[in-house]
Amino acid sequence: MTETTTWRFPATFWIANSIELFERAAYYGTFIALALFLSRVVGFTDVEAGWIGALFSSLIYFLPFLTGAAADRVGFRRALLLAFALLSIGYASLGLYPTKLPVLVALALVVVGGSFVKPIITGTVAKSSDSVNRARAYSLFYMMVNIGSFTGKTIAKPVRVELGLDYVPLYSAGAAFIALLVVALFYWPKQNGEERPRSAYEALRDMRIAMSNLRFLGLILITAGFWAIQGQLYASMPKYVLRLVGEHASPEWYANVNPLVVVLLVVPVTQLIRRLKPVTAIGIALLLISLSPLTMSMAHFIGGRIVLAGYSFHPITIMMVIGIAIQGFAECFLSPRYLEYASKQAPPGQEGLYLGYAHMNTFFAWLFGFILSGYLLEAFCPDPRLLAPALKHQYDVAMAGQGPLPAVYAHAHYIWFVFAGIGFTAFLLLLLYQRVTSRADARHGAEDR
Repeated sequence: MTETTTWRFPATFWIANSIELFERAAYYGTFIALALFLSRVVGFTDVEAGWIGALFSSLIYFLPFLTGAAADRVGFRRALLLAFALLSIGYASLGLYPTKLPVLVALALVVVGGSFVKPIITGTVAKSSDSVNRARAYSLFYMMVNIGSFTGKTIAKPVRVELGLDYVPLYSAGAAFIALLVVALFYWPKQNGEERPRSAYEALRDMRIAMSNLRFLGLILITAGFWAIQGQLYASMPKYVLRLVGEHASPEWYANVNPLVVVLLVVPVTQLIRRLKPVTAIGIALLLISLSPLTMSMAHFIGGRIVLAGYSFHPITIMMVIGIAIQGFAECFLSPRYLEYASKQAPPGQEGLYLGYAHMNTFFAWLFGFILSGYLLEAFCPDPRLLAPALKHQYDVAMAGQGPLPAVYAHAHYIWFVFAGIGFTAFLLLLLYQRVTSRADARHGAEDR
């Protein structure tokens, strides 16, 4: 008898996805404003904010390998209660104590708390579905992630403008606290005592095994180029837009174009490319993502404002939205096929172990991308508050629409040239990677990977 698929799942599944929605809304609400918050409110330089943002964003992708093992041992419910208590305290502390040392401590609390959530929620989704319905279960989970991301960034804009940057983390604290209440009142997962939980030592041992495979590591570092560009939605774009367009701009809403495009196009694009080899789909994604920063840079070469449907727009606004839409389109090519291709780089029988560490590309990408962003902003799009008085006056006049920007901003678009170069380099390295691995497979008589 053939099992049929269904959209019906147990209550724990829906509760877990609701928790994920609140956690993502909290995270992205603060994350889209973090670079601005660190510089404008706390007083860090662009370079310092880049390093802090790099550690914050990358560790959230690294620590789940350890906290996931801990959650298995203490139980999902207790781990989630701890996680959202830490998140609530961490986000609230950011807004209430916006000075350097307290902010670093608060960000550490958010990193630790946030690192528990994803492995627990994905684990709940897996345990709440079976092999027949798991694809649908994860599609719903992915949808909730994007809804949370969209919601968090949408609300962050009016909070920042109407109340102030230091209120954005307080909004995130409220969302995290609602999630804490949902966990306390409704989240009662069934415990499965059949599987022995992995220890942190075993997780690190498995990571060492996977990362010591040069073939696997090479693919991770190449695709990190994709996510290094994607990460600029949070690292470079908010400061770039507000410094060159003005305080009325909406970088939070520009960033929302990405999840909107993914939600609308990922299914049809996946269907369209189903017959392509995974490496071909990844190559298309790398080419597309390279065009994104190039598109953003083109605003520099457009003279005057752009009129669409009777409305006048700054060229940076239009080209930024188009560039971000290209990023979302590129993600539709990469995400569905990357794990498939990554699994083929693993030795036979170790595909599952390797896939557990396939997302280390995001760790490397955001660590590198945020650090680089800080230096590029300081060099080509500096903080107006740090300009000499004469240049600051010229800047204020330009923002009022009565003159050109100071010469220090003449090459601000070079930031996007650098990231376009990273994307094109990643594409060329993928071609070389495919050629080298194909020859190695041929020499060993292996199946075409």
